[in-house]
Amino acid sequence: MNHWLIKSEPDEYSFDDLEMDKKTEWTGVRNYAARIHLNNMKKGDICLYYHSVTEKTIVGLCKVSQEAYPDPTDETGKWVAVEVAFLKKLNKPVLYSDLKALNHMKNFDLIRISRLSVMPVPDEYWYEILEMAETSVE
Repeated sequence: MNHWLIKSEPDEYSFDDLEMDKKTEWTGVRNYAARIHLNNMKKGDICLYYHSVTEKTIVGLCKVSQEAYPDPTDETGKWVAVEVAFLKKLNKPVLYSDLKALNHMKNFDLIRISRLSVMPVPDEYWYEILEMAETSVE
């Protein structure tokens, strides 16, 4: 199983919206690197849900419930979407500033390529973030 981080502006589509909706199509991604990551997501993979721009905080967990398919918001046929389902809120949200302050996190794409909207989360960062969040996947 792979782990991912997906970003959304909370004013656009918040984690609370996902909790209410139970699942959603993750559409509108228009970045080539992010498209590669969407194509690599497998059903059951777990994602960290990050509120970007105003909050800059990891707030929850969701899982990939449908693998990549043509993005219905794309008229060109070049882009893909996945479906994600609500899993759980983090017991303690994890701030971007707290991650950035940790020197060993400097190679994490969230810090290194902060504008990337979909990214893999290597195991060493995944488990540390869950520990910081006082949250388990189970």
